[in-house]
Amino acid sequence: MPAQADLKDIYRIYHSPPTLQAFEICQGGGCVQSDVLSLSSAEWDNVEQLFTPLPATAEAEREAIAKAIGLLEDMVGTKIGTAADRAGTFNNSEYLHQQDCNDEAINSTTYLRLMQQAGLIRYHDILDTRTRKFFLTGWPHTAAVIREQANQAEYAVDSWFYDNGYPATIIPMATWKDGYIPTDSPILQRPQQKEATAE
Repeated sequence: MPAQADLKDIYRIYHSPPTLQAFEICQGGGCVQSDVLSLSSAEWDNVEQLFTPLPATAEAEREAIAKAIGLLEDMVGTKIGTAADRAGTFNNSEYLHQQDCNDEAINSTTYLRLMQQAGLIRYHDILDTRTRKFFLTGWPHTAAVIREQANQAEYAVDSWFYDNGYPATIIPMATWKDGYIPTDSPILQRPQQKEATAE
């Protein structure tokens, strides 16, 4: 896998507003492969149900966002083959359609923008992805980022810690930067070996 996401792909995806009729999803590690796909109104209705009624607080909105990202991963995964994507990256190269943290961060940002366009996100702004050192391996690790409008608090939106379709982990940026990893994440149970490239 490439050591980091293809900058041209990141630029294109970040500067091409996604729509339900056409949005890009990364896979393969470092966005080495991207697929353009769509969601039907019926499929999107399932996402909107998670925001019905619309959350009344920023905290409740983050909870809905986390669940929506998991749901979108599940729907998208059946279309492009990433349904079996496993938590983490290391030691997973034998599995097809794996996504590394760069793929996950870019995709989560795309999902967030779709939610924002639909009027589902009202208490947060969507920022560019952020990178930290991942404490288990020392490799860089990247996540999507949102910022609460009322107090400007930033949160990492990290969908890499669990298998495809699980809710994203949304935690304060300072906690995430310190090397946070959920204690029940499968990557703590599965051997994580250093590969030739960063995750």
